[in-house]
Amino acid sequence: MTRRLLLLPAFATIALWAQRGQPAPAPPDERAQYVRQNYTKYEFMVPVRDGVKLFTAVYVPKDKSQQYPIMLLRTPYSVAPYGPENYRGSLGPASEKFMREGFIFAYQDVRGKSKSEGTFMNVRPHNPSKQSAKDVDEASDTYDTIDWLVKNVQPNNGRVGMYGISYPGFYAAMGAIDSHPALKATSPQAPVINWFIGDDFHHNGALFLAHAFNFFGAFGRPRSDQTVLAGSRFSLDTPDAYDFHLGTGPLANYNEKHFKGQVEFWKELMEQDAYGDFWKARDPRPYVRNTKPAMMSVGGWFDAEDVYGPLRLYESAEKQSPGATNILVEGPWSHGGWARSDGRKLGNADFATNTSKFFQDEIEFPFFLWHLKGKGEGGKLPEAYVFETGRNEWHKLDAWPPKQAQAKTLYFQPAGKLAWSAPAQGAGEFDEYISDPGKPVPFTPYIANGMSYNYMTDDQRFAASRPDVLVYQTEPLESDVRIGGPLKATLYVSTSGTDSDWVVKLIDVFPADSPDPNPNPENIRMGGYQMLVRGEPFRGRFRKGFDKPEAFTPGKVEKIEFELPDVFHAFRRGHRIMVQVQSSWFPLTDRNPQKFVKISEAKAEDFTKATQRVYRTPQASSALTVLTLD
Repeated sequence: MTRRLLLLPAFATIALWAQRGQPAPAPPDERAQYVRQNYTKYEFMVPVRDGVKLFTAVYVPKDKSQQYPIMLLRTPYSVAPYGPENYRGSLGPASEKFMREGFIFAYQDVRGKSKSEGTFMNVRPHNPSKQSAKDVDEASDTYDTIDWLVKNVQPNNGRVGMYGISYPGFYAAMGAIDSHPALKATSPQAPVINWFIGDDFHHNGALFLAHAFNFFGAFGRPRSDQTVLAGSRFSLDTPDAYDFHLGTGPLANYNEKHFKGQVEFWKELMEQDAYGDFWKARDPRPYVRNTKPAMMSVGGWFDAEDVYGPLRLYESAEKQSPGATNILVEGPWSHGGWARSDGRKLGNADFATNTSKFFQDEIEFPFFLWHLKGKGEGGKLPEAYVFETGRNEWHKLDAWPPKQAQAKTLYFQPAGKLAWSAPAQGAGEFDEYISDPGKPVPFTPYIANGMSYNYMTDDQRFAASRPDVLVYQTEPLESDVRIGGPLKATLYVSTSGTDSDWVVKLIDVFPADSPDPNPNPENIRMGGYQMLVRGEPFRGRFRKGFDKPEAFTPGKVEKIEFELPDVFHAFRRGHRIMVQVQSSWFPLTDRNPQKFVKISEAKAEDFTKATQRVYRTPQASSALTVLTLD
């Protein structure tokens, strides 16, 4: 992780950095000069229906010879700099084309953050049954803001667009619900959609420990000065986060040792450890129905934080808003990578081209230009604009997943083999390993202060060599195998404990003669490189339902089935397809004690070793199902 990412929680930093328009062709000082020369900044306290006023900075073109649409970004991360004399260094999304084309740019501190009035609530639930002016949510705050802007900020053309990355992506999604008639287009990018199933702080019920700790350690702390962007990060007493988190001990110790009771939402994370009403109310998908504005959901295949959100938001809008303009864009990016990097590489994965500039100039800008100004070719964008890793190609598709995709299953076989046919009778029943919470499997070879984005493409050879990781792989492929869409893991397992996590990883194994990078200052060896394509944990207690935690009976064979987020990847000829299975992924996820207790209240003595078995018989065939394109 770079020094820049250590200054703030990654969640906050990347969202803000991306929104400020980097990278761009012009040097920062030239962009800043252009903004001052061509825009006038105003600051307003915009009133909403319950009397609360929301701080909003607005940049209006000095050229009043035409009317302009409004581009609105709502954020919990501050719209600094404050003061009408202090200007942002650039305006709008990352492409410089936006501010040179001419829009009215509005930036708003959401309710209860920075200079806005009211009380902040994390992923505030939508209220579909508003009865009075006191019934407010993010949809109503957005509606009221847009209504005020189109009536009071001139010269506007009566059309509004919204955008945002990460948490601001959540607000861009909420704006589409019960939307104002002036909202014509919105682009939720890496949006927060579900914090228990697949975004940020939980994946299939497992707590994403390092990310939650780092983010709420700053964002969640009380602030004496409302203009402060975020609280100070905790300083770890070791450069190795694996040692830090292991030394902290059970989850109950985090509040006592580090948070000191100051982080309210950490308490919610600990208390709300099943998928009850608290989490269900914070999922906006049930309300994305009959949406009116055009929506373009944007995500990265290798987003360590919100890979789930854009895919599932797009899916929900497709089902509930038939006939609406609903577009999906997925590129080979980390969290917000399409706005903060050139998108050529992530870790040791090389995508060959400047994928970010292509998105900014050929997809994002045309989308808003068409829907807000009626200009350009944005009305001809495909249903899905997706990048295929492995082949490093952009594809225009009329559906996602691709219509030609066919389900095909890779079965676990004896001797670590992986094949398209089910295992034969009498070839052995299971593979086993001992999972020790005292020595959990790390998620990357070296773990710095945060959640390294590069882990999403990291070499998995370090894990394959551990005795507590099962490895299955195909023979070298005779032709390319292309997969596109969600993955489904089906595991038949038993444990000697009463609870367990199960981590499944899909991996692309490079041939032994794969060339090394040139230049190669880090001495990377690509021959035999095991590139992570997708990995996902599942907390076993939720095998009967995320709202129905249930203990395992020691030794009893049980079926676990769960979905891994979509991929679009080509395993090239000569490569191998590998699947790894393990029961810890630390400190990316918290440690399961492997004893059925409330994990946030577990004691040190509750953490026990367990013998884990994964079965591979004709009657209990553990496997990974993919959608193939060829």
